[in-house]
Amino acid sequence: MKPLLSSLLIIATAVGQTVPDTKQNALRAAGRSQVEVRLDQPYAGHENPKQMVDLYLPKKRNSDRPLPVIALIHGGGWVNGDRIGYASQAIQLARSGDYAAVGVGYRLTGEAAWPAQIHDCKAAIRWIRAHAKEYNIDGDKIAVWGSSAGGHLSSLLGTSGEVKELEGDLGPNTSFSSRVQCVVNLCGPEDFSQPLMFDQESRPIWKDDAVSGLLGGQAREKQATAEAASPVTHVTKDDPPFITFHGTKDQRVAFRHAETIHTALQKAGVPSLLVPITDGGHGSVSHPEVRIRGQQFTDKILRGLESAIDTTPLQALPEAPKKK
Repeated sequence: MKPLLSSLLIIATAVGQTVPDTKQNALRAAGRSQVEVRLDQPYAGHENPKQMVDLYLPKKRNSDRPLPVIALIHGGGWVNGDRIGYASQAIQLARSGDYAAVGVGYRLTGEAAWPAQIHDCKAAIRWIRAHAKEYNIDGDKIAVWGSSAGGHLSSLLGTSGEVKELEGDLGPNTSFSSRVQCVVNLCGPEDFSQPLMFDQESRPIWKDDAVSGLLGGQAREKQATAEAASPVTHVTKDDPPFITFHGTKDQRVAFRHAETIHTALQKAGVPSLLVPITDGGHGSVSHPEVRIRGQQFTDKILRGLESAIDTTPLQALPEAPKKK
């Protein structure tokens, strides 16, 4: 699963840049935007650079009340990517004065086997709650946004609250809850009992290096692990509201994954919205309207701003011509 190259992200290892270079760029951009940044905050009780979060706070808040939080979880097939890739969006969120933003890091599959990835994400959510008073943020109002593999982890955070085997015991904040209050899911894999991809004849393609890297083998050979790692497995009536955006012609994560989680949530009585991106591929979630509607949804759940979220399908934008 390739990381999304979208307007939602800046690329942590852009041509000619290292991650430290990109961090310096993020700090400069935050300074120009009147945003305070606390990079590299460890949540697991040690200094593993992947097990850290980046916190973005507005220098000028629109209220003295604790700020709701949007946690951003990067994609990259669970094997690539870096939390600094969400720096641009995090700065924009904090600059609004209405939110704190947190870029969540997690161990990739080349370093740690599943369920390390969800254990890390849950520990990061606990870190937010543990530091709520210190930073005047609201530990009872946390949204998660994620795309692709980040969409999978965001969805799993939403559906697996209090699922013991997925909670983990990382870090000093285990007394805090890892539950979140809403999920914005961009083209995330939701059910590993079905393949991520299908051919032009709708036949399943089971061989998938990203999935086997996550599960420790092909999904059909790791059925118990595949089931436990699937957000749809853990859907219950007390899950938080979801909004899902997904391209109808996504050839990396089939659109039926979006339909699967949406149907399961609705059946359980959980508020769920699905916005198809007509003719859209895996990168179609970069459509500007995705961020607009996702933000309206988050504002409604976390800030109580009443609005009717438009679920009319979006038409995928034309792809930029490839350079010769």
